Amino acid sequence: MIYSRDYSWETDGRGWRRHRELQPFRGMVHDIRRRLPYYWSDIQDGFNYKTFSATIRMYFVNILPALAFQLDMNHNTGGFYGINEALFSSALAALVFSLLSAQPLTIVGITGLISLFNYTIYNIIKLHDVSLYPAFMVWVGIWSAITHWMTAIFNWCDYMRYVTDYSSNTFALYVGTIYIIKGVQELAIGFYDEKHTNGFLGVVVAILYSLTVYYLEKMRTTILFRAAARDFLSDYAYPIATVFWVGFSHFPGIIGRTHIECIPITKSWYPTVPRPYVWLVEFWHLPVKWIFVALPIGMLVTLLFYYDHNLSSLTAQEKKYPLKKPAGFHWDFFLLGWTTMIAAFIGLPYPNGLVPQAPVHTDALTTYEDQVEEIRTNDGEIIVQKKIVAKHVTEQRVSHLLMGLLVIGTMSRPLLVMLGTIPRALLSGVFFVVGWGSIEGNGIINNLIYLITEERFIQPSNPLLTIQKRRILLFVSFQLFTWAASVAISQTIAAIGFPVIVTALIPFRLHSIPKIFSRRELEILDDLTATNEVVLASLGGKPVMKEAREDLREASSETSESEPRKRESGHESESGTPRDEAGLRNRGIGGHDGEKSTVDV
Repeated sequence: MIYSRDYSWETDGRGWRRHRELQPFRGMVHDIRRRLPYYWSDIQDGFNYKTFSATIRMYFVNILPALAFQLDMNHNTGGFYGINEALFSSALAALVFSLLSAQPLTIVGITGLISLFNYTIYNIIKLHDVSLYPAFMVWVGIWSAITHWMTAIFNWCDYMRYVTDYSSNTFALYVGTIYIIKGVQELAIGFYDEKHTNGFLGVVVAILYSLTVYYLEKMRTTILFRAAARDFLSDYAYPIATVFWVGFSHFPGIIGRTHIECIPITKSWYPTVPRPYVWLVEFWHLPVKWIFVALPIGMLVTLLFYYDHNLSSLTAQEKKYPLKKPAGFHWDFFLLGWTTMIAAFIGLPYPNGLVPQAPVHTDALTTYEDQVEEIRTNDGEIIVQKKIVAKHVTEQRVSHLLMGLLVIGTMSRPLLVMLGTIPRALLSGVFFVVGWGSIEGNGIINNLIYLITEERFIQPSNPLLTIQKRRILLFVSFQLFTWAASVAISQTIAAIGFPVIVTALIPFRLHSIPKIFSRRELEILDDLTATNEVVLASLGGKPVMKEAREDLREASSETSESEPRKRESGHESESGTPRDEAGLRNRGIGGHDGEKSTVDV
């Protein structure tokens, strides 16, 4: 049976049935069958305080970066994308994915990468005829939607199960770097036309805003105040900081006379640039040759979203979160094709999974518990340390839905006018804090810190001590080279090709890295981004990585040669499987004790 509930990487079929690509819709049907029974509980479980606090937090975490990217696109696309386009795109994605997706924890909206993609295409079209840009972007979206559907139908999302920290850390560092670059570029605009006072005030607001958000969010990890106060300040860091620093920028006196530039707003519910059919773009007038030019660019958008959206979903479900409900990657990518096409028809930036915001949503819904650890010293003194443990995640779709409704409400005139009071510099602060969130704690940064740390201050239990430093440096060098290449190409008109570099991280890690590093080194330096079998069941189960597979073959070969001797000495395991082979199957990255996933939720 093709559409079995047991959706594993290795199939039992023969001939064409062994090829997953020749079993269309298999992954999508499996995703729906697993998640649909939880739909009612996704609604019931949403009526609690965690959902409310997560809704407020994600509203600000989603809308502020979206507005920041809108300013970037507006500045670089001749004013085609404005504030209403940014809000409409975010609302469309939130409503569709909260109601219909298999994993509603994944926040979908406007990313910095699609902003970069949009104005890179604009710069290319401008070399020929800039009036073609709106219709051309529609056809890019149409081709992208078609290739999205093909990817989902033929189960190609399964290859995301091979994403490890090697590629996810590299991509996160790239995204964080791009965000910070955009923040600096936005601040530089404040110094145009000799407006030095405005520019310096903007820098002050951006830096202090980002520091305020950063330290308020970190409040949960401190021992200040009571636990409830720490949680409150951490949950509402964005609204607290936003309200205060927006008010600060309008203080009367010297600050008020500075006239710091604010977000430009337009007519409520209408596109920034007037169109004959209100929101609908006249895409049917585009010359035929440009329709076919849009095809490869649409495929590049799909390639970008394939990695970016699926990685967002993986990071929202990474190993540190105790998730119980099943995920669904194929169906969600199919759904992303529809939102891409709808956004294209009405001239919106294509929404996509948000790498920094998606795990923030899961974190906002996670109930943490403070545990006290007492360590007794040799002198008899007791040292008290605080440990934070994730106990439960409120898995539901209500917070995502409410956030989308709030974004729609923001398009109304009163709230739109309020947005018009936000200084542009504050959005640079958003870039800084969101970008730093992808850099701080990144595995690449941690390894670099280890390499420059004085040896006597390194904990003896650190597993990196078992690897030569030059091998760690070599591993990090591969990541930094990819990161540098991606950042460099993103600053040129060739930025349209950066999805190829990003997506190539998966096969490079799978096939090339094991030839350079041993399995023992990779077990310490790398790991699967998501290890929860409830999550990986949508992708065919936990994979056996190439380095583990090769060791398994070597062990099997050695076992075959020594099998007669083992039988004579009675060292065969009871099940008939040699002990060393069974052990290899259960050790290392992606090792598991069978070819099929045993998860059946």
